[in-house]
Amino acid sequence: MNIILLGPPGAGKGTQAHILVEGRGMIQLSTGDMLREAKDSGTEMGKIVADVMARGDLVTDEIVIGLIREKLQGDKQGGFIFDGFPRTLAQADALADLLAENGETLDAVVEMQVDDDALVQRITARSTCGGCGAVYNDITKPWPADGKCANCGSTEVKRRADDNEESLKNRLMEYYKKTSPLIGYYYAKGQLRSVNGLGEIDEVSASIAGALDG
Repeated sequence: MNIILLGPPGAGKGTQAHILVEGRGMIQLSTGDMLREAKDSGTEMGKIVADVMARGDLVTDEIVIGLIREKLQGDKQGGFIFDGFPRTLAQADALADLLAENGETLDAVVEMQVDDDALVQRITARSTCGGCGAVYNDITKPWPADGKCANCGSTEVKRRADDNEESLKNRLMEYYKKTSPLIGYYYAKGQLRSVNGLGEIDEVSASIAGALDG
């Protein structure tokens, strides 16, 4: 099964992708992770990525498609999760062509719906463990009182510099301008499945499972 996770920054796409990887043996294709991996790989594509990033230029759609093409030609396991791509209608068309080229299909697009105000409140209170990446929240899941991560015991707490209200609202505006048209695009194709993205992690993962299996 090949799917896309759609949703604004902070909706929990990465968390839910990890659950799908663990539970279904799927392969997460995160644009950011693929670029970092390519930059350090020493391959021809990796050298191109490293050069672009060293110049501070934006990575082109062609480069991202090239990286995805390499992944599609490898081990497919339980299918692919596209996380962070596509972001525009042009990228959606390019992905459709690439999947067809490799004899693959897109089975579902899961839209994680959120309320903006609730999302801002959740993200500005967010922190992560520097040891294992576990996510905490000052309101709903505070950092343990003993100062140690409940998952790995690390005492390192991290907060993203852009997890502030002004920055998040700017990121949301960018999402709505460029990425939200994909919702209508995939709805018209009959591939869109919408779930509430602001529930507890287990609730959201159960909704996603129902959307994929129903």
